[in-house]
Amino acid sequence: MRSYTFKVVIENDEFSDGTPAYHAYVPALRDKGGSTWGHTVVEALANIHVVVGLALEDMVENGEPIP
Repeated sequence: MRSYTFKVVIENDEFSDGTPAYHAYVPALRDKGGSTWGHTVVEALANIHVVVGLALEDMVENGEPIP
């Protein structure tokens, strides 16, 4: 199994009612759906880990190069 290192950006965000949230994304995978959110930074990091795994899996299955 290979491992990859990607830059993750986490930004403060909030819902329309003002409830705090955090937006997480991987710039290198943004066009592959590499973004998500969480109620906490920890949740956003856990969610982006899953999203990145799914995006990479899809890229490998489709024979696309990994950035």
